Amino acid sequence: MKRRHPLPRIRTVLFATYLVVLLLPVAGIGILRLYESALVRQTEAELLAQAAVLSATYRSAWLERAQTDALASMPQASLPWGTPPTAQSSERWTALFPQLDLADASILPPPANAVLTARRPEPVALQVARTLNPVVGDVRRMTLAAIRIVDAWGVIVASSGLTDLGLSLAAQDEVAQALRGAPTTVLRARIVTPADYGWDSISRNTDLRVFVAVPVLAEGRVLGAVLASRTPRNIAQMLYGKRYALLELAAVLIAAVVALAWFTGYAIVRPTRQLAAMAQRVAAGDIRAVDPLAAPMTREARSLSDSIQTMARTLEARADYVRDLALGISHEFKTPLTAIRGGAELLRDHLDDMSSDERQHFLSNILADTTRLERLVRRLFELAQADALTPRGDESCDVKTAALEIADEFRRKGARISTSGASAPAVIDRASLDIVLSNLLDNARQHGGPDVSTGIAWRAEPGAVLIDVSDDGVGISAGNADRIFERFFTTARDSGGTGLGLAIARRRLAAYGGSIRLVPAARGAAFEVRLKAAAPADMA
Repeated sequence: MKRRHPLPRIRTVLFATYLVVLLLPVAGIGILRLYESALVRQTEAELLAQAAVLSATYRSAWLERAQTDALASMPQASLPWGTPPTAQSSERWTALFPQLDLADASILPPPANAVLTARRPEPVALQVARTLNPVVGDVRRMTLAAIRIVDAWGVIVASSGLTDLGLSLAAQDEVAQALRGAPTTVLRARIVTPADYGWDSISRNTDLRVFVAVPVLAEGRVLGAVLASRTPRNIAQMLYGKRYALLELAAVLIAAVVALAWFTGYAIVRPTRQLAAMAQRVAAGDIRAVDPLAAPMTREARSLSDSIQTMARTLEARADYVRDLALGISHEFKTPLTAIRGGAELLRDHLDDMSSDERQHFLSNILADTTRLERLVRRLFELAQADALTPRGDESCDVKTAALEIADEFRRKGARISTSGASAPAVIDRASLDIVLSNLLDNARQHGGPDVSTGIAWRAEPGAVLIDVSDDGVGISAGNADRIFERFFTTARDSGGTGLGLAIARRRLAAYGGSIRLVPAARGAAFEVRLKAAAPADMA
């Protein structure tokens, strides 16, 4: 026997599923770096705002201190800043908008250090820097941003660190771009030092740094540039900063997941266990002890409960049918078998003492009983075929054609049969309709004798075809009218009746959605067969 591996409970599967669904958004943020990209863009926006303010301050202070003709000696801006509001406008928008995105931004190498230069800082820029250096230092302390202001040729005149004054940044790409007149923002790799930063440090585990360079312009001339840089916060730092709130939220969400898993498990597991117990009782043969679920909770559970009840009722009906059929068969077979056995024993024990007529009498009885057994076996086979009949769904035949041919066949045997009706296609196969009509005509001859007259009339109604089969025989008594469709019930046993003809007819008709019933008649017996009407185009 193959070993069965242990399977998880439904509640466990539900809890794991809900937990995975809960963690999917967090995993998605981590995979797509959406939140980290937002943090980078937020840092870029802050740096642009700081650089813009310092650029405007530097420009105003430089113009106040410079001589009238000093502006003409400054280099001309070679790159446009901003975009025109219309194609024909000479005015340009110079708004600064964050543009960095981790999804498509290139990560540049760390910047080179400022280098020594023989060029002296521009004089007016030095004067402005003396007033801006304290401001730049205060900005660094409050915003943690590194800020440098360079003159029009890239020499540092103001710095938040104060250690690189007089050095040149002209070779740094973003500074060179700004000194040509266009603002620039870039992402550069950051060299992480082994310093033991705390989790509240903005630099811990952050390997990127945002650089913003904004030019200082006046009437198309470049007066200098402001370079600001800062390390953006990352997801880990943000989560650590909100760790207590996130732990509370996680506890609430996990509790909600547990509650949902328990409730869903309760709504599914309890009915499932009850349904399993019902199925086990059915399998054990206790089909009468199957009750509907008291609180199914779901439509599927109710539907499954109803299906198990229907199955139990079907099995019960089938068991009763098999039991009754077995009892009927044993009863019907017992009489002829006993007669055959008794006749055979008499012939064996007294064959020599019997006259020829007596021997013929016993042999005739044995042959008659054997013939009856053969007829019973044949009828039982027909009943089994009727019970197992499964229509394809496309069967149909013309009632008129079938009735006329059956009537001709019985007329050749000496029967008197009248027919009437127009063409009427019905939902039934030809073989089943032949069996139904033949059984009804055989019953009329067995009960009414060879001189009985039989009539077959059919008519079409909306959605149905009705067949009336009647005779002018002795009819059926009121006491027997309710039993004629029972298996093995017959009042013509001596003339070869088995009591299975009407049962076979009813089974055949039921397979195609039809029915048969005994209807009142002034004389003889009358049966009404009801069939579903078929479209003429579907008639086989």
